[in-house]
Amino acid sequence: MKENILETFKNLNFTEYEAKAYLTLLEESPLTGYAVAKNSGVPRSRIYEVLDGLVMRGDILVSHGNTPQYTPVPAKELIKNRRLKAEENFELAEKSLAEFENSASDRENIWNITGRHEILDKVKTSIAAAKKRILLEIWKEEYDELEPELRQAANRGVQVIIIAYGEIVSDFATVYLHYMGHEITEEYGGQWLVFSGDDSEVVAGIVSLGKDSRAAWTMHVGLVMPITEVVIHDLYLMEIMEKHRELLEESFGENLIHLRRKFSIHPDFKKHYVKEI
Repeated sequence: MKENILETFKNLNFTEYEAKAYLTLLEESPLTGYAVAKNSGVPRSRIYEVLDGLVMRGDILVSHGNTPQYTPVPAKELIKNRRLKAEENFELAEKSLAEFENSASDRENIWNITGRHEILDKVKTSIAAAKKRILLEIWKEEYDELEPELRQAANRGVQVIIIAYGEIVSDFATVYLHYMGHEITEEYGGQWLVFSGDDSEVVAGIVSLGKDSRAAWTMHVGLVMPITEVVIHDLYLMEIMEKHRELLEESFGENLIHLRRKFSIHPDFKKHYVKEI
């Protein structure tokens, strides 16, 4: 009978010595540590280590005095506490595994978002999740709608850096006015938005088609890294143009038009991506 009980206690994460000490106290208490060792068979050299562990877990109680004495938590209370703890651990495990599963899935997937309003809603959610840095390429119309969320992010310490197409003025973000925003709008036949948050997620797409606007959101490193680097390289160019514009335009034409023509594959120098969507 006692061997069966000891095995049951092992299943409740008791060591053999802990189980023997608890059962001894259940039979007779209060007892001193010496008495527990004598009656349970737990070595005297280990008894206080064992009893202290049971006290820390809440399985037994100790009355401090010249000679500490120990008494067990009633068996029903012990089982109830163990059951509650197990349920808490299962709930925590379920939640943690679900979050991990979702996180792992998000890192592998690319999600399509349809509609300008829906795209901006996703960007707002991503802005709220950012902790360190936001990089954003954006036209003024979309910036005006995202400004409150961006301001809140800046207020909680997030660095906000914007490449602006149109006259965007901000007292909380670092803003680079793109040197040929109108020309690019005409060249592409529409307006886009690129968001990178903490170098870990991106939202990128066309936002000038109303309900037919299209964007992708992903945490896939294979896309997050290159898209973020494209924005960073645009920032490099903004800095370089600001300091050396005259020299660069002498070599490559106004607003670097010769470079743009060199790398355009369209005879009319216009990329009709929007019409092909």
